[in-house]
Amino acid sequence: MSCLHKYWLKEFARFFCIIQLMILVLFVFIDYLSRMDRFLYSDISLISALGYVLLKVPFMFVQLTPASILLATITVFGLMNRNNELLAIRSSGISIYFLVKPAIIVSVTLAMLMFFLGETIIPITMARVYHIKYNVIPRSQKISSARKDIWIKSEDRLIHINFYDPAQQSVAGVTITTLSKNFALESRIDAQKGYFAQGKWIFEDVIEQVHEKDSVDYDVKLYDKKTILLTFKPEDLGEVTKKSEEMSFFELRKFVKKIEKEGYNATTYKVDLNGKIAFPFICIIMVLIGAATGMRPFVKGNIPVGIALGVFIAFIYKIMYGFCISMGYGLILPPIISAWAANIFFLGVGILYLINTE
Repeated sequence: MSCLHKYWLKEFARFFCIIQLMILVLFVFIDYLSRMDRFLYSDISLISALGYVLLKVPFMFVQLTPASILLATITVFGLMNRNNELLAIRSSGISIYFLVKPAIIVSVTLAMLMFFLGETIIPITMARVYHIKYNVIPRSQKISSARKDIWIKSEDRLIHINFYDPAQQSVAGVTITTLSKNFALESRIDAQKGYFAQGKWIFEDVIEQVHEKDSVDYDVKLYDKKTILLTFKPEDLGEVTKKSEEMSFFELRKFVKKIEKEGYNATTYKVDLNGKIAFPFICIIMVLIGAATGMRPFVKGNIPVGIALGVFIAFIYKIMYGFCISMGYGLILPPIISAWAANIFFLGVGILYLINTE
């Protein structure tokens, strides 16, 4: 490894650690204080509450790494630009693209680190985070879930949902049991599927069994479609279903196959599955864009402008990535395209931006 590469890596490591640490500390501080009122009204102590926030740090580290890579790259190349070090490199007959090599190497390394954390630490910590959020901190109604099975205790009803699709706000394999005060079975409703529309749950292919008074018999009725008033909404179900970040890539792939084998729509999880590979790849793109920005003449006299441009680029990428993912959830784009569309677009922009630097 050349002296120039070692110098660049040393400077990059310094600025990347500073930027990443500052953002993570700010996140912990804001997240802890913003939830203080909920912590005070729950059974969790303030020390345990801090531990709850710290459990999110590995996940946030992965989410913030691409932006930190971009800002650190702009800063390093910007300082070299301002100190005429890039000019000296050109004068020595060395292409400035020579310094892009260690940048790409470090971006690939960090992308692999992001994927590694997503496969090992993050599923464990996020599973614990969601357990505390939905079981330790009080909720208006008791909802629990294990993978795709959701159990809800609502007033005198016990509701079981076999599968919930958050993108379509639909449920499948629903059983609603109503109990009397002495815990005798009053009625049971089985529905093949249902969806939420205009503030109401509408179920299809319904079998309703109602216990007849002074008898052991049940009155059975069949409905093609039936509206049932329930106290929970789709967002309540979305909060407790197994999150993709609670599973590693291989666990999620196995989960997708299981859902599809049972005949349910696994589009949401397939999008997230492709995203687990697509998201770390953005590190390479951020390095290319950061290098091209830091080498620009306008950054030489005003590095903060370059950093502001970097923040703007990261913001635009986040919006575009989220938009494409949403289109995948909504079945507008295939899962693999929705996960990679933003990356392909920004990769092209980054390469063209870097080529036109000199």
